[in-house]
Amino acid sequence: MIGEIIAIGNELTSGRILNSTSYFAASHLYAAGHEIAAMATIGDEPQMIGKALRESVERADFVVVTGGLGPTNDDMTNAAVADALNLPTILYPEIFDKIKQSQSFKEMPSLEKLAWLPSGAEILKPGDKIAGYLLVYHEKPIFFLPGVPHQMRELMLDRVIPRLASWGGNNITLVKQKVFKVFGLPESMLQEMLADLEKSNQKLRIGYYPNAAEVHLSLTVRGRTHEETETQFSQGEASIRKILGCCIYSDDGDTLEAIVGRSLKEQKKTLALAESCTGGLLAHHITLIAGSSDYFLGGIVAYANRVKEEILHVRTDTLENCGAVSQETAREMALGVKKITGADLALAITGIAGPDGGSPEKPVGTVCFAVASRGTTLSFRFHFNGNRNTVQTKAAMTGLDLLRRHLHGLDFIDSGW
Repeated sequence: MIGEIIAIGNELTSGRILNSTSYFAASHLYAAGHEIAAMATIGDEPQMIGKALRESVERADFVVVTGGLGPTNDDMTNAAVADALNLPTILYPEIFDKIKQSQSFKEMPSLEKLAWLPSGAEILKPGDKIAGYLLVYHEKPIFFLPGVPHQMRELMLDRVIPRLASWGGNNITLVKQKVFKVFGLPESMLQEMLADLEKSNQKLRIGYYPNAAEVHLSLTVRGRTHEETETQFSQGEASIRKILGCCIYSDDGDTLEAIVGRSLKEQKKTLALAESCTGGLLAHHITLIAGSSDYFLGGIVAYANRVKEEILHVRTDTLENCGAVSQETAREMALGVKKITGADLALAITGIAGPDGGSPEKPVGTVCFAVASRGTTLSFRFHFNGNRNTVQTKAAMTGLDLLRRHLHGLDFIDSGW
């Protein structure tokens, strides 16, 4: 079935509160085999609420409305719905009796407002003060749910999705979906690499969602039978993995820092860091993982050249001849921190985060890395686009990915963003 979602509340349109209810509803309805054609966010304005509802009912097979069901003056959903659909509001005794039994009613008689609903409303969860309800209008179900996230989620899972599954005449398809976390390839390149796959199989739906320094790629398959869905999904997943290879680092929600930490722990290796332009950001990511003290020995933020020389023992002639931002300096930083800490593995980062400090040979966004392990030191140079914060974030995440690739014996990427 094709549905639409309407979220109501000035707190949403003003940006005071994130609209998490629409996201939750859409994701779970989609997983249940429905398609969400549109989502709208409306302030507490009765005419706009009514207009949005009438238009949604005209287009969709079902509508989910969240918010505006409370007792305060700005909760206008019920009155707006009754007016828009030309329905009288009536008192529902079962709701009012429950309200009267509560201590809150003595302090706030306006709670009676919760019991006045449009005629024909079916209470989704009898016994609750804000139960949510269903209206059937022109043979189409309209679900009205509270805007309080935990109340809305409970009703969505326990009442709305089961009711839609049993709604007469629906044609629900089976849906299978997986999200791949991809690092080292920008969104535009991913789309180009997967273009032929998307064209060759119209049953595969691929979505691209840039997230900080990585891209989350979703694969969705809709089928009429379990066998059809599984077959199409398996073929699509195999093709994506073949095309993207080790640029896919997770399909189960793991973060880069979690994967690196787990690998270090399993291999019984320790890590040390030497950071310049990232200012300790990589160390921050490493220590986000509980238990990181098992493998992370520490880091040195060597921002000034004097600190690079005196603490990390980067040679003066290296800094003078190659510069602080160079693969040579990164190598000596990594070897220095490895020797100081006695770590099995060390990674160094040095670069130009901007907005100043660049040159034609080394523009802003130039970042050099080195990974030092027993008997081997590899160095890399990247160029990252974006403002200072973006360059620092991409640099820190690239450092994590270099560690992942080293620990897993994978090929190293040779270009940045």
